[in-house]
Amino acid sequence: MYRVGSTGRKCNLHYQKKCQIVSILLTFGLLFFTGIFFLHTRVSKDKKYYFLDDRQKLNDKTDKELDIVPDRRQTETQLKSVYTGDSQIDESSYQEDDIPMGNVNVKLPLGGHADNDASAEEKRVNIKEMMKHAWQNYKIYAWGENELRPLTQKGYEGNIFVGDLGVTIIDGLDTLYIMGLKAEYTEGRDWIQQNFLYDKVSAEISLYETNIRLVGGFLTMYAFTGDSMFKEKAQSVVDKLLPAFNTSTGIPRSLVNPKTGESSSYDWASGSILAEFGSLHLEFSYLSDITGNPLYREKVQTIRQILKKIKKPNGLYPNYLNSSSGEWGENHVSLGALGDSFYEYLLKAWLQSGQTDEEARQMFDDAMLAIIKHMVRTSHNGLTYVSNLLYERLDNKMDHFACFAGGILALAANTSQNENSAKFMEIGESITNTCHESYIRSFTGLGPRVFLFEQGAEAHALDSKDKKYKLRPETVESYFVLWRLTHNQKYRDWGWDVVLALEKYCRTAHGYTGIRNVYRKMPRKDDIQQSFFLAETLKYLYLLFSNDTLLPLNEWVFNTEAHPLPIKGANVYYRQAVSISGDAKNDC
Repeated sequence: MYRVGSTGRKCNLHYQKKCQIVSILLTFGLLFFTGIFFLHTRVSKDKKYYFLDDRQKLNDKTDKELDIVPDRRQTETQLKSVYTGDSQIDESSYQEDDIPMGNVNVKLPLGGHADNDASAEEKRVNIKEMMKHAWQNYKIYAWGENELRPLTQKGYEGNIFVGDLGVTIIDGLDTLYIMGLKAEYTEGRDWIQQNFLYDKVSAEISLYETNIRLVGGFLTMYAFTGDSMFKEKAQSVVDKLLPAFNTSTGIPRSLVNPKTGESSSYDWASGSILAEFGSLHLEFSYLSDITGNPLYREKVQTIRQILKKIKKPNGLYPNYLNSSSGEWGENHVSLGALGDSFYEYLLKAWLQSGQTDEEARQMFDDAMLAIIKHMVRTSHNGLTYVSNLLYERLDNKMDHFACFAGGILALAANTSQNENSAKFMEIGESITNTCHESYIRSFTGLGPRVFLFEQGAEAHALDSKDKKYKLRPETVESYFVLWRLTHNQKYRDWGWDVVLALEKYCRTAHGYTGIRNVYRKMPRKDDIQQSFFLAETLKYLYLLFSNDTLLPLNEWVFNTEAHPLPIKGANVYYRQAVSISGDAKNDC
């Protein structure tokens, strides 16, 4: 039999199968390479975000689209001393080399800057919860009003501001921001944009309180975010304050009606108050720089020149100055109430200027030396205090307000090394210790409004009206500053004691309140959650337990309401206007 035919069919069938396999493989190959081509085409359109090696860029893009501000905490390098040249900031964490100075498009990172110490971070988280408790209850019971009454669960207009100006919102906004409370910050910002109307108020309002709380708050948020809404709000408020400066001397009156422009001074005061007209320089100078309008700086420079040239008794500045005659009123001198922040702003104006305003620094040094000579005393048991001076007679009382002096003298000592530095530092630390003593000598662990050094008392209040604690910040402010400058653990320990006392005696189910007698086991509460509790007390406590990279003292100065303002030439968030606009020139 012939077998060729059968074998040939098998070969043909085998050949056909091979062709089919090759065809299938070619088809898959074509699909594969086609897919690669189109994938490459799609990726190349946005290739910088989708390669695995660019995972961080993908995260950055996602954060940007979701409006998430990255946490740029610095964990490896701490500031040993912010002014002595030992400060080593990891600039890569801020990328400041890539950011033009004053770039309005860059924002201060929201939140972050945990301390390396786990114990400190735990305490900081606790303080953050306190802020949330204060804010949420204000939101529930007093939203848009000035302050909260926690016990009666309603709003409180107060005797400083009139109308629903949302003072707690504006005062507390920067604290929310640095704590990373984004939702709360956003709702506060939205309220300001939609509801804040200062020019509609037809009643006399404090020039000073408006400046430090409202203007200061707006300016800080503009520095933090570059959001022009805050700058516009600040400028609109200051423009409504300017009629108060229409006096024969240029020294402003204490009260101004935003709607009518009418102004006046307090009936009980023998002139304008030093701490009030002397605490405008930081805000007005910064406003001039970010708007390009020199008018605001000119106003405060006029005040400066009057105070520089006027004859000062024993080198001291009395608390009252007649805005018409330019002469001193009653011969009362205080580093506490009525005088305090004037001295603070002399030092901080020098710092804010990048240490170029030598006039301010010289005035500060001269004033402190006169106060040290005529008003600083040491008690029988070695406590250093600053007495008030009434007609050249010491009253041996010290205000809680004056407890800021410990921090300000230490700051002065660490920012300029001269023959006064050691003296300023020693007295600053000693005053802070005395204020701490006024706290621990009370039953509650909180300090009285005024404390004595006579009649057998030391750092102790005797008069019932002086035994109050109104959630005030000055003592913890000095703890914060001295912690940053020395890193002495005792300042954190003392600050935490204050936190525990606040939680035990001032916290309620619906917010925080002051107490009427710090020496009682169960003190009555005053039913007021002060706006400065959120703006100052909680902010300083939070910063006390934060890494030094959060608002470093060589880049920021705090106004007297604890609103941080950038230092010129040292801070990328200064946001100085490029030039004076035509409108600004015309306004002058």
